[in-house]
Formats: sequence, structure tokens, C-alpha cells
Amino acid sequence: MPTPTNDVYAREVVMARVGHLIRRKQREIEQVTRILRCFFGPSSVHAPEPGRIKRIILIGPYARRNWYEDKRTIDFSDYELWIVVNHPLFKDEGCWRRARDIIRSELGDRCAVDLEVYSKSDIRIAKAERDSFILDRIEAGITLYRASRDAPLSSTERGEARP
Repeated sequence: MPTPTNDVYAREVVMARVGHLIRRKQREIEQVTRILRCFFGPSSVHAPEPGRIKRIILIGPYARRNWYEDKRTIDFSDYELWIVVNHPLFKDEGCWRRARDIIRSELGDRCAVDLEVYSKSDIRIAKAERDSFILDRIEAGITLYRASRDAPLSSTERGEARP
């Protein structure tokens, strides 16, 4: 019997945030979240502050609870994740290349993962301009990770995410 934990990043807590999905989907989403957090590479750009992921949000069919998977045609919904970083420079593809490569190698063709990266200032501008495209998706999305709420990855979790 697993021991209860107070670590809000415990795998079970993250999976509970997507508890409406089948177990395999919960594990895949948790794995993608952990890989993103572990392999975000902010050192690839020169920014005035250290790079931080502020939030990871699941949007799209898996958040709206209308995902599909057809085993006969191998047709399935993509995982759509929005990542909010603390500075616009960290939206650079170089910061995410390794994470994308590891996600591709770990999950293969079992699922497709679409990542969109926004900065905190992008979100502030969307709020000021009342951009319904962005705001509606954030509102309907499921926050998988929030820096102000969730614990950092432990060394064990970082090790589990290593290829």
C-alpha cells in the first residue's frame, strides 16, 4: 500500500487532475508534464532572469472530456498543452527541443503532443485585450502544474524522466 504524501507533485495528484481519463492517458499526461519540467532548457537563451515554467495547462479534447481513440483506424486526439513561462525569451524553440525529443522517443506513436508556449506577458496582454481565444482555453483547461502551488521535482522524479 503506497504511503500518503504531502508532495503536491506526487504522480497520483497530477493524475487525479485528469481523473476523468482512462489510466493510460493519465500516466501519459503525467509523464509529459514531468518531462517538460525536467528538460526545459532555459540556458539556450540569454535572458535577464532565470527561466521558469509558471504553468502547464492541458487544453483541447482531453480537458473538455470529449477525446476519442479509434483502435481500428489508429485515429486519436492529440494532447494539447500550453506552457506559460516567466519571460518571452523562453518561448524560443531551443528551450524546448530536448523536451520535445524525449517526449517523442518515450511516447512514440502512441500519442501526439502539441505544445504552445506563452509568456506571462502574453497572458497579461490577452487579458487586457479580452482575447477570448486564449482566455477561454485557459479557463476551460486543466492546470497540470503551477509553480506557485506545486512542489519542485525531486531528484528521483528527475531521474525517472531521464532517457
